[in-house]
Amino acid sequence: MEAEGPRDASEKEDSEESRQQDLEDGEKSDISKDPETELDTEKPNESSTEGKEELEKESIEGTISGDDLNQPDLADGEKFDISKDPETELDTEKPNVSATEGEMEVPENESSDENEPRKGLDQEDQADVEKFDSSKDYAGEQDAEKIPEPSGEEEVKSSAPKEPPDEGEVSSTPEGQEEGVEKAVESAEADTSNVQESKSSPSKKPPGEGEVPPIPEGQTERVEKPVEGAESDGNSTQEEEEEDTEKPPEQEKKPEKLERKISETFFYNYEDLCSQPFVTSDSGIPINLLTLIHSFGYDCTKRANLQLLDSQTLLYVAGNQLVLLDLKTKYQSYLRSSSGGGIGIITVHPSKQYFSVGEKGWKPNIIIYEFPSLKPYRILRGGTEEAYAFADFNHYGTLLASVGSSPDYMLTIWDWKQEKIVLRSKAFSQDVYKVTFSPENEEQLTSSGSGHIKFWKMAHTFTGLKLQGALGRFGKTAVTDIVGYVELPDGKVISGSEWGNLLLWEGGLIKVELCRTGHRPCHNGPVNQLVLDEGELVTVGGDGYIRVWDFETIDAADSVDDTGLLEMDHMNELLVGKNVNLSSIMKIHELGQPIWYAQDSNGAIWKLDLSFSNVTHDPECLFTFHSGKIEAMGVSPVTYLMATTALDHSVRIYDFIGNCQLTEIKFKQGGTALTWAPRVVNPKGGLIAVGFEDGVVRIIEVYDPRGLAIVAGRTNVGNAEMRLKQAFKPHTAAVTALAYERNGEVLATGPLQEITSAVTWTMEIKGCMDYRSKDKTVFFFAVEDKYEPIGYICVPGPVQALQWSPLSHAESMLLVLCENGFALQVPAPILGEQDTVSTYEINDLPTQYFHFCSIKSRIKREEEIERREKKKQEEEKARLQWIKKQQEMGIEIEEEPEAEPKKEEPLPPIYIPQEPSPIVCGFYSAPGKFWLSLGGYDSGYLYHCAFSPVHHEISPESRQDEPFEVIPMENTDDNPIQRISFCTSKLLMFCGMKDGAVRVYPLQDKDLSADMMNGYWSFNMHDNDYGQIQDIYSSYDDRFLVTCGADSNIFTFNILSPEDIQRELKAKVPSPRGDLEKEKTAEDIEDPSAYSIENAKQKKEYDQIMKAAEDKKNKKRQELIILRHEFHHLLQRNMELPKHMQLHREEFEMDHRIREEMDRQTAQRIQLVQKELAWDQEKHRIGLQKLQSRFRDTLEFDTVVVHAIGSNHQISTYRLLAISERYYKARKQSQRGKRRTSKLAKEAEQRRESQKETSQAAGVTEEEIEADKLKKRPQLQGAVGRFGGNRLEQVRKIMEKADRAKAKIMQRRKEWDELYKSKPSDNYENPKDVQDIKEAQENMGDFKLKTATNYKIPEHMRMNAEKKKMQLRSLEVAVHEKKLTMNKWIISLRDLKVAVIEEIICLVQELKSIKSALDASEQLPIPPIPQLYLEETPEKKFQYDNNILLKFKQEEENKQRLSEQVEENASFTVFGGKFLHAPSLKEIDSSSRASSVRSMRIGSSVIPMQPKVFEIEKSEPTEMELEILKREKIRNIYLQETLIKRINELVITFDAELHLLRHQKLKLDTQMKCADLRHITWFEELLLLKNFEKHEDTLQERVNSLTNEVEEMQWKLDNYLSQMEDKKYEIAKLQEREKVLYATFQASLGENNKFASFLTKVLKKKIKRVKKKDVEGDRDEEEDSDEESDDESSLESDEEDSGSEDEVFDDSVCPKNCDEALFENTLQLREKRLDIEEALVEEKKVIDNLKKEYDALAKKVKVVEASLDTAEGELEAFQREKQQRLNELHVVVPLKLHQVEYVVNGELPTDLSQTLVFTNQSLEYLQQRIMVLQHEKLDQRELYKQARQQHKELIRDRREIEIRIHRLEENCNQLMLMKFGRVVDLEALQTLSVNTNLEELKIKMMEKEHMQAQELKKWEEKIFELRQRLMMLMKENTGKLQQLNSLCVEKQGLEMKLDALQNDLGAEFQGPRKAEIQERERLITLVQLQAQEAEVLKEEITLLSRKDGRIFPPPQPPRDTKILN
Repeated sequence: MEAEGPRDASEKEDSEESRQQDLEDGEKSDISKDPETELDTEKPNESSTEGKEELEKESIEGTISGDDLNQPDLADGEKFDISKDPETELDTEKPNVSATEGEMEVPENESSDENEPRKGLDQEDQADVEKFDSSKDYAGEQDAEKIPEPSGEEEVKSSAPKEPPDEGEVSSTPEGQEEGVEKAVESAEADTSNVQESKSSPSKKPPGEGEVPPIPEGQTERVEKPVEGAESDGNSTQEEEEEDTEKPPEQEKKPEKLERKISETFFYNYEDLCSQPFVTSDSGIPINLLTLIHSFGYDCTKRANLQLLDSQTLLYVAGNQLVLLDLKTKYQSYLRSSSGGGIGIITVHPSKQYFSVGEKGWKPNIIIYEFPSLKPYRILRGGTEEAYAFADFNHYGTLLASVGSSPDYMLTIWDWKQEKIVLRSKAFSQDVYKVTFSPENEEQLTSSGSGHIKFWKMAHTFTGLKLQGALGRFGKTAVTDIVGYVELPDGKVISGSEWGNLLLWEGGLIKVELCRTGHRPCHNGPVNQLVLDEGELVTVGGDGYIRVWDFETIDAADSVDDTGLLEMDHMNELLVGKNVNLSSIMKIHELGQPIWYAQDSNGAIWKLDLSFSNVTHDPECLFTFHSGKIEAMGVSPVTYLMATTALDHSVRIYDFIGNCQLTEIKFKQGGTALTWAPRVVNPKGGLIAVGFEDGVVRIIEVYDPRGLAIVAGRTNVGNAEMRLKQAFKPHTAAVTALAYERNGEVLATGPLQEITSAVTWTMEIKGCMDYRSKDKTVFFFAVEDKYEPIGYICVPGPVQALQWSPLSHAESMLLVLCENGFALQVPAPILGEQDTVSTYEINDLPTQYFHFCSIKSRIKREEEIERREKKKQEEEKARLQWIKKQQEMGIEIEEEPEAEPKKEEPLPPIYIPQEPSPIVCGFYSAPGKFWLSLGGYDSGYLYHCAFSPVHHEISPESRQDEPFEVIPMENTDDNPIQRISFCTSKLLMFCGMKDGAVRVYPLQDKDLSADMMNGYWSFNMHDNDYGQIQDIYSSYDDRFLVTCGADSNIFTFNILSPEDIQRELKAKVPSPRGDLEKEKTAEDIEDPSAYSIENAKQKKEYDQIMKAAEDKKNKKRQELIILRHEFHHLLQRNMELPKHMQLHREEFEMDHRIREEMDRQTAQRIQLVQKELAWDQEKHRIGLQKLQSRFRDTLEFDTVVVHAIGSNHQISTYRLLAISERYYKARKQSQRGKRRTSKLAKEAEQRRESQKETSQAAGVTEEEIEADKLKKRPQLQGAVGRFGGNRLEQVRKIMEKADRAKAKIMQRRKEWDELYKSKPSDNYENPKDVQDIKEAQENMGDFKLKTATNYKIPEHMRMNAEKKKMQLRSLEVAVHEKKLTMNKWIISLRDLKVAVIEEIICLVQELKSIKSALDASEQLPIPPIPQLYLEETPEKKFQYDNNILLKFKQEEENKQRLSEQVEENASFTVFGGKFLHAPSLKEIDSSSRASSVRSMRIGSSVIPMQPKVFEIEKSEPTEMELEILKREKIRNIYLQETLIKRINELVITFDAELHLLRHQKLKLDTQMKCADLRHITWFEELLLLKNFEKHEDTLQERVNSLTNEVEEMQWKLDNYLSQMEDKKYEIAKLQEREKVLYATFQASLGENNKFASFLTKVLKKKIKRVKKKDVEGDRDEEEDSDEESDDESSLESDEEDSGSEDEVFDDSVCPKNCDEALFENTLQLREKRLDIEEALVEEKKVIDNLKKEYDALAKKVKVVEASLDTAEGELEAFQREKQQRLNELHVVVPLKLHQVEYVVNGELPTDLSQTLVFTNQSLEYLQQRIMVLQHEKLDQRELYKQARQQHKELIRDRREIEIRIHRLEENCNQLMLMKFGRVVDLEALQTLSVNTNLEELKIKMMEKEHMQAQELKKWEEKIFELRQRLMMLMKENTGKLQQLNSLCVEKQGLEMKLDALQNDLGAEFQGPRKAEIQERERLITLVQLQAQEAEVLKEEITLLSRKDGRIFPPPQPPRDTKILN
């Protein structure tokens, strides 16, 4: 062990002195700290050297003393820094620090010097250091010795110092701790594996809860004792403690840090840990009053509440019990909660050797048990505030992670074997469901819960090890509660969601959301657990499915679109069962095979086989219990059976002596109430009554099926069965109370909720009640073989409980307890005394009411008053005793003045809650008296109440009744008594509490009193939070007690009976009735909305009233019919009378007003009916309109079948829906898009060309600019030539000649440049040839199948979803157009048939008229008239007229004879005028008949007249007449034959047209079928393409972007190249200009110029020219600045390199005898040279920069091109994959046999899979292509020969031209040598015929002189004018001076007069003094003004005396008219 670091000597002395002073003051058991200094009181006292040696010795021996074992109590303290000022301490989660603060611990390894460096930290790091003071490694090893934590008793004392400790509490003094050490030593001697400690009952915890003992302590809390052996006794411990306290400070200057470890063999004593029943002191109640026998159930809704310890042992929590279930023997072992506050979580060590139990309560612990010994191994303290929510061991089992529930949600990492906290952090601000270690990296954890998932890691920081959590972000995914998750090996996490999908997390974000194909969720409900098993992912869902997924697919999953969803299918799945909600599964190997056990939230435990093989076993349900809250329970009155029911729709029978479930029956609704019929009802005890949530009460028989007669085929006969005997429904709400009358004659039922009945009737007849009232009733039934309803009473509130008076009472009364504070008492009604004809309501039953009024606040007030009075009495008594004592000592006491009375606090006010406290339970105490237990504000007491005989007339709601006696119940203010029951002897009262505790009160008397309630026995059995006891009963013989709670648990107990009694007792199931088998099963009520008894009665009564009313109406109708018949008979008799005796119809009316009144009433009724039916009419109209718009408006063509006339052939139209306009629009848009694409391509091409032209235009040569200048120059020179005379004219002509020569040269040079530019490069290729080659490579000689692996899809053949949609749309439009055309032809054919029929009808009419004129022998049969079928005119189905409507009306009347006339009229208006109105058949027949009659009259107008003539004349016809008749006969015969022939022709022609059209339609049908097949194929392709679309778009966008980038870069490269070429060309031109400049200089020198050397130096002198920067001032200032500083000069000259360095010459002065013009020309040429050189330098810089940019961009282009190649490769691979998927689709191609040319041995093979399908056109094209290619090949060879020959000829011509050029150059050079003596530059010679620059300068100089002479002349004239003006001004000013002189004289005279007047003032001038003053001021002003004018005049004179003076007008002051006047 290492010692602490050195400290300052003064600090040590001060700390030791203060510590010694504390010891002297006796504060040995306190660890309080000074809030001011807070330095030394927190330091642990170090052990001596002897202690260190003993510690080392003890660590070797492996035995740990009590002080050593107390170290884990400071698990929180080791991670908290409490060296801060308590005033600034913000951490509220720190445990106990001192007795004053009460909830913080002393740090274990902190000292003052260790805390000093933390002052420099920032606030956040300081808080982290204080909160998590971690060690070097996460295992929790510490370097400092730890101060022991106060025990549980001291914690309570420090937090509540005012309350005295309990009597059994161990003192925290050293003596008390010495006792603990003695006990520890004794237990160590007895058993080396256990340590015994005394237990206590702290005052702050509920009574009866056990106290977790600390590891035994051997010294005080302040002084830490070294570790001793287990054999050391308490005396040695005390001696060493005293030695430690008496040691001088010098011996403790260097304390040592001791690291203590708990021995591996140390165990706690279970009896000291487990909570024990609470028994009040001095009550005499035995501690073993109740003994737990068995648990029926487990908390199936608790998360992870099923664990496996081995293959045969299950572990789960049931209330306050931890149950270990042996699967073989079904034996249960129990471990009690240590705190009594409940158990929160359980988890099992990976080795299955240990399991941890996290408890609930205040500061709960985690207890580690060893298996199978079940000994407490470790206790982890201080991990959370109230309860643990989850815990998990790491993979190796060395660490434990726990997370707390509300309010702190603290995540804690434990070194559980040393009981140390390694790290702590708040997990989240909401519920946390789960936390787990990573299986691969133990420094990473994951937690999840309500709306979050969090990823943790243990990070090493400069302050130590810290927990860092990163909250998962859901992003676009909806926030969900995460229950199940699993971490993958690579660090990813996959979790479930509420909607059933899987979420894959990576880096704190959702990478992808997984679902099944079709976007179906992975589970239909939340995913509760995920397990990674053998490379597969297993998901457990709330839908009862277990699905297995491929782990590799999930691990590599990634999102493919914006939805974030990825579809995949599971590998295997198992449906465990229906109505199964799986919460978790666990795996264990049994006989080498993996077996899974599943927790079902619906109350079952399953055994599963997930091998998914041929021998896989079906899911096996091992156990089944109630799920959720158990609503009610009943105990058999004759045997050891109990019945339970819950909202899980089941009723179960248990044998609680045999500890097994006997039978179960399920119904449609959940059970809410249950009672076992007493023996007086069923002596065998085989009848139970169960109430359900739908208001039904079922009577169920329980019997032993083995008592029935043996029936063949009956199997699986159990020990008990249930059978429904009767079902009735008295209520419409949930039944919550059932009670049998004491004599067994009446059954009472009551509901709880207030639910409005679903059945209502409107009653108009008086006496019938409206049964819409809320169901607050109590129903009575007569108990017989069949339960008969007696009636019901209404109560003022929902019924909470029903209880009949006991046999000791004289009368049988029913106590009704309502939830809202009402209590009622009614006698038992008798069957038959009530009138139940119309209703079952009992109105005359005497009822007594009690309305509870709260008195709790008044009781509290009286208790406070009593307490204050008692305190005053005690103070007065103590004062009197003190006075008496003082008097006995002889001390005189002066009388003290009366002290002022202390101001007392106000008494608590009287409070009555607005909502009455609910009545929870109650029972009779005496006739008319009862006890009540209330919840809410009034809990904490038992109230004794009585029904008052008074106030019968007061309404129940206005009553305010108070109890007459109150008994306070201990610790029930927030924990009311839920259920109360008594044993048979009434000596024990059993109470079920809200917190799940069982209380037993022994009763000496049957009457309750406050004294009897003082002593009780209490034990927490059910869950403390949600396990309130629903029912509690003792067995019929008072040997057993049974409880059921809302936590799904049922417990059975022994009541003071020996354990061996169970072996003798046995439950007996009642035997069945004799006639049970013969009875039919009772009819059950399964419909929740079925009528209740009262509803059925009301409905029956209503039906009877309605039937009587209908009978009365029918009777009246019969009477009216008789009267109507009599009236008709009278009318008939009246008609039979003679006319003059007949009565008029008006005379039958006795009074016309009656008719008018009837008409008025009829009109009103019609109007009323119309109003009543207006809504229905509008509804049907709108419905008809919607039907028409849905089915008719979208129909473009209905099916029309046209039949042939002479045959059975027919043709039908296509039923065609109107095609949407969007198809046409999409088609047009696609075409427009194609045109736009081509247009954009053209525009892009034009843009590139324009850019090229712009770049070419930008490179305009300077020669062109010079040429322009030359064109403009003659004009300028012509303008200047006027001043030069003849000489200038000669110069002008020379210059013009030179310019023309120069222009000619430049033109020639330009032509040469253009020629060279047009020369193609050596690698030039014709674009047309390149395109042809590319096309040939792509399309010629390489026919790969689409199924080939190397098939490359051409660009134009690539298909995507959009193109496929366009194909489908085009196909649909084409099909629609084809069908539409055919339909139009068929409709026109039908119209033709109609026309043919009309024509045939006309012909038939003519035939009939002709036939009437012929003899019968001559008449030919008339052809039948063809008729139109109904299917030929389907539109007539929707045409109607009045006749059709009347016919429809008659049909409806026949169907509905009982319907009223109003309804019939309403049926007319339903179809109001929407369809076409067509004429009726009658109208058609009448019109056709009229036309036929007219035609007959017309056709036979002559024939009928002849017989009349013959009859009249009665003579023989003449020959002429006979001839006429004969001719007429022949004509009629001919007409007859012609008409019949015409009819036959019409029929034949029509049939021929139909046959022809039918043949065309058959062809079209074939095409349509092919189109449908193609549509199906294309649609399947579209579905595939849609799956590929998004990924393809992504790849295509990437390729497009890279392509655009490459094109843009290539364009830039080309631009750079063109710029570089332009710059090179510019450089060449500049170099050429430089050569021209030197040539010009040489030409200007002439020959034999003696200053040639000097001028050459001047020309070639290097001058450094600096650009001017912000030069200010004029030229003089610049010259001055040049003289002062060379840095600011504009020109700096250097000597020429070619000249001598010593030679210095002045180039600014022309030498003597040197031509000044030549010198100036040389300077100008030098300036031009310098300009050219600067331009060359700039151009070279530009070209260098362009080259750098070009190189950088070229590299970038290569990178981008590589990326583009990769992207194109990916796209091509994707296209190939897509093509492969498309190839997998089946394409149907209908072929005829002659189209199949694949023949093997002259026969068609059976397998055609290797065949290829070609169209005939394609095959012919391929065959023709062979010949075409051969011809093309020959043509290309011939063309190649010609090109090669031409190439040879061009080479030969070029050589000849080169030889000729060389010869001409030699001739030219010889001629120049002959003429000039040397080779000269002819171009320079032509341009240098005259020095144009010099001549131009001279001309400019002459022009300037002329202009200046003219300007000088103008100035002289202007000066003369100004002098004349000056003279005039001088004359004017002279006159003004004279005027000024006269004014001055006048002024002097006036002043003299004024002085005289002032000296001789008189009285007469005293008055008008004001006017004089004003006059004087005016004169003074005038004088001043004149003086100013004089000064101005003087200045003007002075100015005019100068040469160029200017005159400005003097400033004129504003004139004051008063002064001037």
